[in-house]
Amino acid sequence: MKYMITLYAAPGAEPGYGTPEFDAMMGEYMTLGEGMPGVATFLAGEGLQGVETATTLRKRGGKIETMDGPFAETREHLGGFYLIEAADLDAALRFAAEIPAARYGSVEVRPVMEY
Repeated sequence: MKYMITLYAAPGAEPGYGTPEFDAMMGEYMTLGEGMPGVATFLAGEGLQGVETATTLRKRGGKIETMDGPFAETREHLGGFYLIEAADLDAALRFAAEIPAARYGSVEVRPVMEY
């Protein structure tokens, strides 16, 4: 089964860019997919640029509206995602528990609908 894992954190909660802690954290992200054979298969994943670069779009009554920024008002921001394949939710959660964002934010695991 495929799972989408989304990563959320409050601004400033993770180690600062350019610090040894930041470099170590990024190393964990880069090798995460390699270190979980038999648990989950890494399919895709990326970090996202800051919320100030987001544009939200809605289409209501045939009219398109766009707004600068993310739609949700929250202290934690969506910072990236993984798409994995795992045998079950337990395996997906084992993968998610190793994501550095789980230490300073939250990680949501959700099954992908298959049509």
